[in-house]
Amino acid sequence: MENKTKKIGIVGVGAVGSYIGAFLSREGYDVTLIDMWGTHVELMGHRGLRVTGCQGDFTVPVNAVHFSDAVNVPGKFDVILLAVKSYDTEWATYFSKRFLADDGFIVSNQNCMNDSLIGEIVGYSRVVGCVMSSITVALWNPGEVNRGGRPGLESGHDVFRIGELNGKITPRVEELVSIFSCIDGSKVTRNLWGERWSKLTTNAATNPVTAMTGLGTSSVAAYSEARYIQIQLSKESCQVALAHNYQVEPIKGIPATEWASADKGSVLEKLDEKFLPDNDRGEWKSSMSQDVEKGRRSEILFMNGYIAEEGLGVNVPTPFNTAITKIVRDIDDGHRDADPSNVNEVLKLAAKLSSQNN
Repeated sequence: MENKTKKIGIVGVGAVGSYIGAFLSREGYDVTLIDMWGTHVELMGHRGLRVTGCQGDFTVPVNAVHFSDAVNVPGKFDVILLAVKSYDTEWATYFSKRFLADDGFIVSNQNCMNDSLIGEIVGYSRVVGCVMSSITVALWNPGEVNRGGRPGLESGHDVFRIGELNGKITPRVEELVSIFSCIDGSKVTRNLWGERWSKLTTNAATNPVTAMTGLGTSSVAAYSEARYIQIQLSKESCQVALAHNYQVEPIKGIPATEWASADKGSVLEKLDEKFLPDNDRGEWKSSMSQDVEKGRRSEILFMNGYIAEEGLGVNVPTPFNTAITKIVRDIDDGHRDADPSNVNEVLKLAAKLSSQNN
């Protein structure tokens, strides 16, 4: 893949797909961006894809096609980067499979634990995982993607953690790391599943809280009850992961075992500090919050809902993840509005579920 004549397809060109596609295109890779949002595809084809944010402002010509026109792309792809929402994984993988070269493979550039499902469809040896850690990207307008963060202060962190499902270090993951390094810090991981669960915990503690309140990250951080919910969501997630014997990578620099012990007074105070306001980052909206504002379905069932379901299998109670899943699903279904009052609704429902478990 260091050979830039290898064909790369990006299926799903929302915030993540656009961000990756812009940098790979600027670097000179043979990249095709495939998406169903007609206006977005047309604007990219007409005036290029603009990137704004902490890494500067540039516009790059890209090869963008609509899903319906993908059959007209000559040849097959050596690698397909899958960047769709988790609930679109199954159909998007079947769609991608027909365009994949015989020796090609799919890289999951998604939130949540979708690698196994992709493997069931295309073969486990044809899947590589890519966890995107501590990155903020947004696509509010067609043809323009924004990288959040602080200008000049977002370096030194490995955003892309790329690994095989079986934990082996292979030439293809090393080559992918080299390719993704033109975008952000990248590294090979032997512990894809531990990285996945660490990212899942981070997302599950942040995304639904901003989504259900309609608040940005700074406002949520200033809300002590919201921070308490975030700690409890993280605690339950780590308890479930450890019960399943995942080797969870540190979350916000703290081992999963400490998060799992969050109810201890001294530990709780330490963890609360990790959610305190960071004025440098401003009122950023999580990907789930962006979905709610756009009226799109959220990934709540694949984040907090997944944690709650996995908890049932190992008898680990998850009242907070179960409660927040219910609240965000109500928003998805149009039965509830995003509002700060939902914080108290989660607290009340979690308390009720806890009493039932006891």
